[in-house]
Amino acid sequence: MQRGDAAIATDDTRINDRIRSRQVLLIGADGTQYGVKSLPEALAIARESELDLVEVAAAADPPVCRIMDYGKWKYEQDQRRKESRRKTANVVIKEMKFRPKISGHDYETKMKHVERFLAEGSKVKLTIMFRGREMAHPEQGRKILERVADQVSEFAVVESAPKQDGRNMTMVLNATKKPGVKAKQRPSGASSAGRVEPVERVEHVEIEVEAEEVPSGDLHDASVEVAGS
Repeated sequence: MQRGDAAIATDDTRINDRIRSRQVLLIGADGTQYGVKSLPEALAIARESELDLVEVAAAADPPVCRIMDYGKWKYEQDQRRKESRRKTANVVIKEMKFRPKISGHDYETKMKHVERFLAEGSKVKLTIMFRGREMAHPEQGRKILERVADQVSEFAVVESAPKQDGRNMTMVLNATKKPGVKAKQRPSGASSAGRVEPVERVEHVEIEVEAEEVPSGDLHDASVEVAGS
């Protein structure tokens, strides 16, 4: 029984009477190697099985054809593609900004947001903003970033180490699990090998909480209050 071309998709795969070669290397539905057959003979074998003759390697000489249920095979391929798209990650990067002279209260407020973002599966970009003479003390911004990384080390890793970018210093955190779930801790700076997923959408969201700066006083002392030493 000839199945015809009803199952032909919109791609370039040739099946049944659309195969142009006079001879093909024929493979049965169960993997049987029939060897080189004329196209009419290969079509006849496929029709006897009520299946399709599908050209699976057009560049070969002669082309390789397999006997199969093309409609079923095409459906399974489409389902695999849909499942792959469903599993594709929508990566969101959220940014939290700090000042070198941030107060302890505002630091804790911002950290609650950072932990919430990580719990939601977002990456978090931490930005230390320097102004004026603060640029002469980049180590103070680094202390804050290191304190944040240490505080979330049980459920996040440092994906991008602290680096200076003009008047800002940035670092990126990536969640390894939700806070409160026990798991083997990875070293700070380690990559989450084996968890890399395709990225479909990356959205940068800037989140900034109004911060009360530490009033006057020595800049080094203010940093010690926030970052700890």
